[in-house]
Amino acid sequence: MNKNNERAVVLFSGGIDSTTALYWAKETFADAVAMMVNYAQRHHIEVEMAQRIARQLKVRAHLVQFPLKDIVYSALIDKNKEIPESLATSKNEEGVPFTYVPFRNGIFLSLAAAFAESRGIFHIVTGFNLIDTPDYPDTTAAFSKKMEAVINEGTSASITGRRFKIHTPLIRKSKKEIIEMGLQLGADYSYSVSCYRGSEIPCLKCPSCDIRSHAFKQLNREDPLITRLKKEGKL
Repeated sequence: MNKNNERAVVLFSGGIDSTTALYWAKETFADAVAMMVNYAQRHHIEVEMAQRIARQLKVRAHLVQFPLKDIVYSALIDKNKEIPESLATSKNEEGVPFTYVPFRNGIFLSLAAAFAESRGIFHIVTGFNLIDTPDYPDTTAAFSKKMEAVINEGTSASITGRRFKIHTPLIRKSKKEIIEMGLQLGADYSYSVSCYRGSEIPCLKCPSCDIRSHAFKQLNREDPLITRLKKEGKL
């Protein structure tokens, strides 16, 4: 595969999707920077693990402190709200999951655009995926395209003509297909945590655990995170 000789910023949480996206970016671009956001999420261990994955992959990591707890309401931030026990019970009456963080990806893309523009980087890579998260309005291809247009209109790109590009390589893939893609790229998921309850040891019940465990079952493989935890005597 011929690499793009430019640099990219990867929105990186350390979950399955963003880990795959980071491996894809490292394979695709001459240089990739992992940008992580500590937004006061209750599962903040993902930040610690994401940093570890970046070090393992020898990718530069930049951690942004941007707490959203005083701005938005979500079960992923408010510890007084219950985390749904399964994917099936994760939606409210309007069809938006309780675990949806209002406009989170729009905020993250704005931060990534500012970070990238300041450093002369014009590619932003995301792990957005629509098939497993159809009720999240900020994970769609249409949303990404419109955010790309806004970024190009509201930055120096509108003057210089040097356009920003938002990449969504996973957008139409299922979790199973994303993991397959990652494994082909050599991705190590043993430190990739997904559980909404905020522990390194997954609860295996919340919507994120539900989707992840189902995908590995479809692949007839043990989750590398589970394998590592067993080896370390944590399970």
